[in-house]
Amino acid sequence: MSDTPDVTHIDVTTSDGKSIVAAVRTSPETVIEDYARLLDIARVSEALRPDTTTILKNNISWHMLYPSANTTPWQIEGVTRKLRDEGFDDLVVVENRTVVTQARKGERLNNFTPVHEKYRLPVRYNFNPADMRWVTYEPKSGPFLVLDKVFPKGVRIPDYFFGKNVVHLPTVKTHIYTDYTCALKNAFGGLLDKTRHYTHSVIHETLVDLLRVQKEIQAGTFAVADATTAGSGPGPRTMTPVVKNLLLASNDQVAIDAVAAKLIGFDPMDVKCIRLAHEAGLGKGRLDEIEVLGDLDTAEVKNTNWDFVVGDNAASKVGDFFWFGPMKPLAKLMFQTPMVNAFIMGSFVYHDYIWYPLQGRKVVDRWLHDTEWGKLFLRYGDPFEKKARGLARLRPRRA
Repeated sequence: MSDTPDVTHIDVTTSDGKSIVAAVRTSPETVIEDYARLLDIARVSEALRPDTTTILKNNISWHMLYPSANTTPWQIEGVTRKLRDEGFDDLVVVENRTVVTQARKGERLNNFTPVHEKYRLPVRYNFNPADMRWVTYEPKSGPFLVLDKVFPKGVRIPDYFFGKNVVHLPTVKTHIYTDYTCALKNAFGGLLDKTRHYTHSVIHETLVDLLRVQKEIQAGTFAVADATTAGSGPGPRTMTPVVKNLLLASNDQVAIDAVAAKLIGFDPMDVKCIRLAHEAGLGKGRLDEIEVLGDLDTAEVKNTNWDFVVGDNAASKVGDFFWFGPMKPLAKLMFQTPMVNAFIMGSFVYHDYIWYPLQGRKVVDRWLHDTEWGKLFLRYGDPFEKKARGLARLRPRRA
């Protein structure tokens, strides 16, 4: 077990103890300045310690370019510029991989690389032993809800996160396993290795366990969510992108997730991970205990419903059948033995070589050319032109 530094996690609240969520409307012309205003409203300088490294934890749900699935380049740029203006000069990007996503490919195709290079942001990978080590961790405030049962040989997390600030950079979208996804789910990739899919049947409890870990090991935690284009459908990949022109930020991951879930169309306290985290005192999940500031207020959030739906795709139906359906008793055999490689290959082929060229590319092309956010993305670079080989040649041509 690792020796962990003692940290006092910072909570930024109103005078009456409410968690603050900043909400700012934005446009492609003003988004960098709007990110600065957003972080001011959310009081980022109070939430993070200036005397330690700040990790920028990007979100790569899919290495392919797909609107609403991944952190946006203007999200990285806007947050980087504002943090440096506030004196947070020691910024480091940390990426992860999954059994079906490739971090470096995702950086290139989603235009992270030009921003990393422009601002000289070093990038570390939690799967690279030269960048960080995985150490066994036991919580300080009591037993895990589920992680010690899923990983009976020990819960392992990266040592690089200890004593540092972490700024999560998710997008706002639906998710086939959690209904919505925002800040809480973003820690999933950073703190657990590529076997984290073992937790899918207890994903909500897992996210609460990971939030406890964050509060115990990280000097400061902050979340900045991009909903310039949000995602509706069987996320976090095969969604319908919907332009929403909105940015969210908070020191409280439960609160920002509650606001995101409500905007999408869910009652936050009906979402298990939000309710469990609220009941455990790890954040505020009830909207009455959250102060929304900026261009929206709490009353407007309560009265907003984007009517997003989750739904299923071919891959999620197979997963549901084993994780939550009649074949659940066989889930461990299917997903924790070499048999999992068949499912990994099936998901990879379905998403990257069937759904994406047949359906996804058309969605991407429309977004790139018919929305102002897509046009802004191309100003960072056209990743298809950089690497026009293989399936990249299948990019639809406009008439």
